[in-house]
Amino acid sequence: MNEEKGFTLFETLIALAIIAIALTAVMRASASAGDSAYELRQRLLADWVAQNRMAELTALQQWVPIGKFSGKDEQVGVFFPWNEEIVSTPNPLFRKVVIKVYDNDGHVLRQLTGYLMRPMS
Repeated sequence: MNEEKGFTLFETLIALAIIAIALTAVMRASASAGDSAYELRQRLLADWVAQNRMAELTALQQWVPIGKFSGKDEQVGVFFPWNEEIVSTPNPLFRKVVIKVYDNDGHVLRQLTGYLMRPMS
């Protein structure tokens, strides 16, 4: 009686198929985590651009004109286009500022709304 021990070819193929499916799931999860980290980084940098624009307008201590303005700022070697809209408010001593920062595809990454007060002279 000669009994051989080990796995059959069918059992080995099933085990390899299970490993392949598991590795595919791990690779997909890893790629998704990488995409999320990249998007989070872009949003953080866009937030810095918006906050810098608002801080600059505040630091100027000037009565900014009503209108729409645009530009491009750099953070860590990445350029972000931005638009800001300055509008009047019911209170004549304040102006509302809406700053939108975009990615290069035109999607809004960050929108910041703030108010500027007329400087007292």
